[in-house]
Amino acid sequence: MLDVNIIDRTFTSADGTKLKAVENLKFQLPQDSFTCIVGPSGCGKTTTLRMILGLDTDYDGEIVKSGNGVVSAVFQEPRLLPWRTVEQNIRLALPPTKKNMPLESLYEPLGLTPVKNFYPAELSLGLARRAAIARAFALTPELLVLDEPFVSLDDDTADRLRELLITVWEANPTTALMVTHNVREAAMLADHILLFSDRPAEVVATLAIDTPRAQRDDAEISAIVQRIRESR
Repeated sequence: MLDVNIIDRTFTSADGTKLKAVENLKFQLPQDSFTCIVGPSGCGKTTTLRMILGLDTDYDGEIVKSGNGVVSAVFQEPRLLPWRTVEQNIRLALPPTKKNMPLESLYEPLGLTPVKNFYPAELSLGLARRAAIARAFALTPELLVLDEPFVSLDDDTADRLRELLITVWEANPTTALMVTHNVREAAMLADHILLFSDRPAEVVATLAIDTPRAQRDDAEISAIVQRIRESR
């Protein structure tokens, strides 16, 4: 569904210093798969997502998306408009033809039904991030991009949101690409894991995770984490 071939992405600082962020980065995402990118801090993961999202076009290479071209994103911050309710924030992202579509099938599994008329200031961070997830899925995207959506949450809240994300994703399948520093998170969620090198980013290993998510108990997740560490 997504074919990435970035030959070079170099930034130039104010003093003229060149910083090569990405070089010879190549990977493909299968249709309706869930892929996690894992790599060291500052290696170019978020830069890669920005290029895929079309927010950064100053690179040499090619990114090809198939399907209807609809892409949605979930960022580290929920980015909800404070003067609009949860439901208004979600509907604001919809095209005119979908403005009145029913959303209960998204609200219910995410636990948003009781708070759909709340304003962002009335939500916990966990609920705000659930609203951001609902907004992304409401677009029925061909490609869903997630940039560390559970960072800074406590472990119990993050685990609950991971479960909810997979529940919604399995009910609304799409091709998902998620950046994370958390190898355990990748082991819990992913069908495929892309391991990035230090900057400039390139793929040093691709791991396929064949164990169904429902069968990934603590022992299996630990075994996948060990595979990740040994592949770096």
